[in-house]
Amino acid sequence: MYRKNSRSESTSFSIPEKGFKLPLKTIIEGEDGSGNSFAEKTVLTYINHNGSSFWMKTPVLIGSALKLIIDLPKNLSDDEDLKMVIKGKVVFIESSNDTSSKQRVSIKFENKYIIKQE
Repeated sequence: MYRKNSRSESTSFSIPEKGFKLPLKTIIEGEDGSGNSFAEKTVLTYINHNGSSFWMKTPVLIGSALKLIIDLPKNLSDDEDLKMVIKGKVVFIESSNDTSSKQRVSIKFENKYIIKQE
């Protein structure tokens, strides 16, 4: 997703966002492009404080609300089975070049998240 900068924006400096390429198991819940509820298992390909990207088979639309239930690594949680639940909206969809019929979906997080035991 590219945005053309205006002349005034091109003179401002910005700090690139840092994130993590963590392969965290995740369940995505929401409504597909037809309005039907779904839950799909996937693995995150990228996450930062603003959002996340992942591959999924279920077709969704830009603007769709999704809920991510992310397995947190046990070494971060004193060997407890913790999940982070966070909601966001789809901001970018990229189709796959192979025949897997998956799409890479990027979402922008809402400000609220919950960490809970399984």
